[in-house]
Amino acid sequence: MTEPTRATRSTLATLPVAQVPEKATLEGLEERWAARWDAEQLHAFDRTAEREDVYSIDTPPPTVSGSLHVGHVFSYTHTDVVARFQRMRGREVFYPMGWDDNGLPTERRVQNYYGVRCDPSLPYEPGFTPPHDGDAGSVKPGDQVPVSRRNFVELCERLTGEDELAYEELWRRLGLSVDWSQTYQTIGERARRTAQVAFLRNLARGEAYQAAAPGLWDVTFQTAVAQAELEARDYPGHFHTVTFHGADGAWVTIETTRPELLPACVALIAHPDDERYQALFGTTVSSPLFGVEIPVLAHPLAEPDKGAGIAMCCTFGDLTDVTWWRELDLPTRSVITRDGRLSTETPDWITTESGRATYAELAGKTTFSARAAVVDALRASGDLVGEPVATQRKANFYEKGDKPLEIVTSRQWYIRNSGRDVPGRDLRAELLARGEELDVHPDFMRVRYSNWVAGLNGDWLVSRQRFFGVPFPVWYVVGDDGEVRYDSPILPDEASLPVDPSSDVPPGFTPEQRGVPGGFAGDPDIMDTWATSSLSPQIVGGWLDDADLFARVFPMDLRPQGQDIIRTWLFATVLRSHLEFGELPWEHAAISGWILDPDRKKLSKSKGHATTPMSLLEDHGADAVRYWAASARLGTDASFDAQQPTQMKIGRRLALKVLNASRFALSFAGDAQITLDPAVVTEPIDRAMLTDLAGVVDVATAALASYDHTRALEVTETFFWTFCDDYLELVKDRAYGSREGADDAAVASARTALWLALDVLLRLFAPVLPFATAEVWSWWRAGSVHRAPWPTPDELRTDGEQTPADLVGLAGAALAALRKIKSEAKVSQRTPLVRVELVAQAGVIDGLRLVEADLRAAGNVSGDLVVTPGTALGPDGEEVTVAVTSSELGEAPVRAGRGAPS
Repeated sequence: MTEPTRATRSTLATLPVAQVPEKATLEGLEERWAARWDAEQLHAFDRTAEREDVYSIDTPPPTVSGSLHVGHVFSYTHTDVVARFQRMRGREVFYPMGWDDNGLPTERRVQNYYGVRCDPSLPYEPGFTPPHDGDAGSVKPGDQVPVSRRNFVELCERLTGEDELAYEELWRRLGLSVDWSQTYQTIGERARRTAQVAFLRNLARGEAYQAAAPGLWDVTFQTAVAQAELEARDYPGHFHTVTFHGADGAWVTIETTRPELLPACVALIAHPDDERYQALFGTTVSSPLFGVEIPVLAHPLAEPDKGAGIAMCCTFGDLTDVTWWRELDLPTRSVITRDGRLSTETPDWITTESGRATYAELAGKTTFSARAAVVDALRASGDLVGEPVATQRKANFYEKGDKPLEIVTSRQWYIRNSGRDVPGRDLRAELLARGEELDVHPDFMRVRYSNWVAGLNGDWLVSRQRFFGVPFPVWYVVGDDGEVRYDSPILPDEASLPVDPSSDVPPGFTPEQRGVPGGFAGDPDIMDTWATSSLSPQIVGGWLDDADLFARVFPMDLRPQGQDIIRTWLFATVLRSHLEFGELPWEHAAISGWILDPDRKKLSKSKGHATTPMSLLEDHGADAVRYWAASARLGTDASFDAQQPTQMKIGRRLALKVLNASRFALSFAGDAQITLDPAVVTEPIDRAMLTDLAGVVDVATAALASYDHTRALEVTETFFWTFCDDYLELVKDRAYGSREGADDAAVASARTALWLALDVLLRLFAPVLPFATAEVWSWWRAGSVHRAPWPTPDELRTDGEQTPADLVGLAGAALAALRKIKSEAKVSQRTPLVRVELVAQAGVIDGLRLVEADLRAAGNVSGDLVVTPGTALGPDGEEVTVAVTSSELGEAPVRAGRGAPS
């Protein structure tokens, strides 16, 4: 990344007369400034900027399925801080917003909202009116009105459009500096065309393929599921000890939690080094109840210390079965169908009369009912050893599902992702190398990417048996026998995209030829939502229809996202960019942590305990909510309790203090013009304060440049409170012109230092507190603080004699000690002190003498103030102790102190 080209000095000789309100308030700032930013197009991207002056962001498109939650506010604030910082550094920020409309969450919401379900066999009904409009939550699935796919998609588009408006309203209220002219939908025309073109090019290069193979299947949602969408959960079950019969009366027992898969058993498998089964390897046994001869084989994945050490391999019970089936070249004997029931037809591999009779009793049953029936039959035949033993087993679930996944054989589309060997290339090594090229923030998150790539065991399954999504742009020839020829695909040319094979007709055919012998059939499936979202840089950057824009924003600078979708969105986007362009899609990836509830559990909208954020914005204000979010580092989980939003209260107090401290500082100008000239700052404590602030600028800039917004906020906030609590109190009498002995130069020094500090502090706070800083900036500066140059240390540093280190903190400690004495004596802070003795370490005496006049005024010392050396360090590490005499405090000196400033 090159350095910004925008000038980095903002100081002017003079500014217009400040227009400071009589009272400053946070109420109403969000609405007023959001409207003004929109009217002024403040965040609009200037597409004439050269690529080296552009900072482009691949903004996560939130899933449009009802409402956002506080976790979204958390992570999207992090991104906005980056966007605002980069804009102030002179970049033209390309900051779009997308909406992830398609996929299962949207379909479920539409079904529940309108009381409908999709039936692709039905014809389209123009002007269809759904039976419900937002009140269908109590409608049972069986009572939902069936509608055509096209009608269903129209309802999906209608509802997501309404949801998008609500999302945008919240994002604007939060202050996201998004360019709202740069938006997209993952189901929009540009997204559909991009996804279909990318798929066809994958297909042409051999990176996409179709295969009939065993895969994970959700029986509830009736769709295939990819490896990245799995969740391993505990699931109650039972161990069943079952006997298989060998030759000459020999037998062997296995333990299984799924006895209903006995008719699908194709082998018994033990570890090759397990001495117990050496004599059985190469022989056959007969399955109980069904009498099917199956081999006993060896494979290293068998676990000798688990159960009996020998397992039955069924097609298919789990992913290990799939591995054994593939590597040992076993037959396929599937009995579980897509609806989660056993096949209604008796398999032809069961040949015994008793076996076929037993299976007939199981045909069409659910796996649960079939399991109970098989156990009863085993018990009756004597092949069940003992009784089932209760256990908790790990089962694979679809992340949105409620029932364990089954493994069924089906025809699906895949994209090569290194999970299986790719002829002629080491794709896994290439993708691991891409991960090393990527700058990941925080860096410890990088291992999640490499672990995922290294652990892939299958290609990316990208087809889904759903309705609202991007269709695969493929038709097939239907043979004269009425069978679909999947090896004879019909593909459109890119110019005709996007297409929907369920309603569009391929070249050379007529609509009447759909589904008839000698005609065609459209591919019924849609793409996995990640197959579209993985192309987000290409979609929003105009890859296919705006070459000029694409050249200015791609590869993008930043991908911000959550840690839980590294294996899906981040990896898939890297994969698609690598396959299409041979490079990374972005330079940096910023990974946010999770929001945890008070019990340290991840907040989740799907689990029903995530807080809707609009009420937080209304109660605390956007700046306060943003402060809470920015207080957590990237990759770090943050706790949130809606009942005790402590950090938000602190953030609101900070934003209000910015308003009030700014009013105070600007009030010294009166009707005069403000001068921002460091040369006017001559007093030691004023120069010391600016020197300290220059150091803050250094640290904050470096932190933000390395994606550590929390560190930048910490150092800025710490300085600001010292500035308010110590410096302002110390110099206000001089700034008013009321301090005894202060000449015009000393007064001008205080006022100019205050204004210079305010000018820089507003810019430092602007990325986190955009509304309060915009408000204050408008009182005395032209333009917007959010388009002002980011501050530099040179704006604050002056030539001349160096001031002692931490002079402001030292003077503040002395002033605090004086105030503590008055507080403990329960007298007014305006009570004069007739004599004050400051006892200080030798190394700080010179500094205290430099601020003596300001300290005398701030502490209302009417008589002597002397600084004497001594041992001031007490048990709390005091640097300064104070002895005072006052007519109201008594003649005896009172000692007090304040801990050394950190």
